Amino acid sequence: MLTRDDRRDKPIGVFDSGVGGLSVWREIVRLMPNESVIYLADQARVPYGDRTKGEVERFTHDSVAWLLSQDVKLVVIACNTASAAALTSLRQRWPETPIVGMEPAVKPASQRTRTGHVGVLATPGTLRAERFSSLVERFANGVHVHTVMGTGLVKMVEQNKLGGPEVEARLRAILAPVLEANIDHLVLGCTHFPFLAASLRRVLGDGVQLVDPAPAVARQTQRVLAREGLQRALSEPGLWRFVTTGELAHFQRAVTRLVAAELATLGRPTLFQSIDID
Repeated sequence: MLTRDDRRDKPIGVFDSGVGGLSVWREIVRLMPNESVIYLADQARVPYGDRTKGEVERFTHDSVAWLLSQDVKLVVIACNTASAAALTSLRQRWPETPIVGMEPAVKPASQRTRTGHVGVLATPGTLRAERFSSLVERFANGVHVHTVMGTGLVKMVEQNKLGGPEVEARLRAILAPVLEANIDHLVLGCTHFPFLAASLRRVLGDGVQLVDPAPAVARQTQRVLAREGLQRALSEPGLWRFVTTGELAHFQRAVTRLVAAELATLGRPTLFQSIDID
């Protein structure tokens, strides 16, 4: 049986349907640069947003089971759609494993708004979920929450299309209703969307603030590790593993582009691999 000291040196597992969860991964490694991390992208089945709840729940359980087979000490579900569909059942199935999930940052946006109108850009799976309805009911506090589906945006990020006329035209078409609603905050309800931040700012203008929950998720991950006594004691860099169920060369190119700054600044042993968990 592993002692707590043994478990402290185990990696953190981070899961997303694709490369979007790297927006959470980068905040985790900035905050805890000595931790080892395994990042798993289920690119063979991305995107999750238009799938049924049952499909997303099954895919997420498959992926978490694989991460646990790699002896991770904590799992971060860096995907709003997967969190909405599966977080409760994951915690029921693996009660001994700390699991941190995602949810759209409705609460902070509602607390900061001056116009009383905030937007949420998310996938259909996130917006349809009971978990999202509960968030709005509990935290909007009279604020008008305007939702819009980011149709096609996940695929753009997966294809490394982060800017340019095509991306901005798509964003203008999608965001037109919330801009007309006088929002002053836009909640990024999918972990892929922070990689479109530069394009989003050009489309939205200076009057709308982007709300990215990734830094808060990283802080929660750190708190849970501390609470469980699982923070890595060693100061030297841990190993980073990037794993995909899809095509390896494409995945490696995407990772090295999307988190180039972190890979350069926090350089350490890095491994890329492709697996089959279907």
